Amino acid sequence: MPDSQTSAPRGRVRLARGASPWLLPTVATAALSLARSRRSSKAAVVAVPATALAVGMLWFFRDPEREIAQGRVISPADGVVQSIMPWQDGRTRVAIFMSPLNVHVNRAPLAGTVTSVEHIPGGFVPAFNKESENNERVVWHFDTELGDIEMVQIAGAVARRIVPYVPQGTKVEQGDRIGLIRFGSRVDIYLPEGVDVAVEVGQKTTAGVTRIDRD
Repeated sequence: MPDSQTSAPRGRVRLARGASPWLLPTVATAALSLARSRRSSKAAVVAVPATALAVGMLWFFRDPEREIAQGRVISPADGVVQSIMPWQDGRTRVAIFMSPLNVHVNRAPLAGTVTSVEHIPGGFVPAFNKESENNERVVWHFDTELGDIEMVQIAGAVARRIVPYVPQGTKVEQGDRIGLIRFGSRVDIYLPEGVDVAVEVGQKTTAGVTRIDRD
């Protein structure tokens, strides 16, 4: 089910759904090595990097609450606008690169109904590389007030798992959490013909907050 944004306390941070396979073993290793470090020098040596990695994982998989912005199309991802390209069918593709330091939870750019969620196998080259066009991806389509909106989650060299949160047929509100890409990656959104882009290449974006289109 899509999550409600209306009652969420602003500034509250939780952990992303789908983080457990990475997070739990890391935290368990850190906790065990710390517990044994007083009696074992080997455990003490392991405890330092294990604890640092666990803290890093907690940071990587943070999922802060957001006060969702007003606007027709808002950013589905935290990151930096990598490219803005006109498409042959009249649409405009806005590509947002997500580094390992960004929040990895993606949000619905508009309110509507999820009409398809398609997983496409592929490679795992760095998401900022042109060859990432053939990377592992999940292609979303939303039926919205602007018509069909396409969004693509693209895996990177490190991010080898995309976790959709909602299935086809789900009605989502603008800014609802819809999926997770583990670690660095890219998210593309295709604006319909006639919709002007409000962001620029190199601009930072915040999922659920940065407006992508211009009136």
